Amino acid sequence: MSKRPVTPTYVIFYILFLPDSWRILLGIGLGSLLGPHLIEPGMDTAGRAMIFLMLAVIGYTVSGVPARWMTKGLKKWILGPGGR
Repeated sequence: MSKRPVTPTYVIFYILFLPDSWRILLGIGLGSLLGPHLIEPGMDTAGRAMIFLMLAVIGYTVSGVPARWMTKGLKKWILGPGGR
């Protein structure tokens, strides 16, 4: 079996169709949106980072099903109904 050459297009489509990349983006988005509402004015940098990291991990965890749904929809939209 021959190896497929790794081109920039191949890497972009691999990242686009990987559910984990969407989970990471959704986790970072959740941390960015909810973090400022939970941070107290007296928190230091470590506390702020901990709140953001906590929210990002929670967002990563709960976005498993939506990320799979998004990748399935992208595959169907870009590759067509018969695409893998």
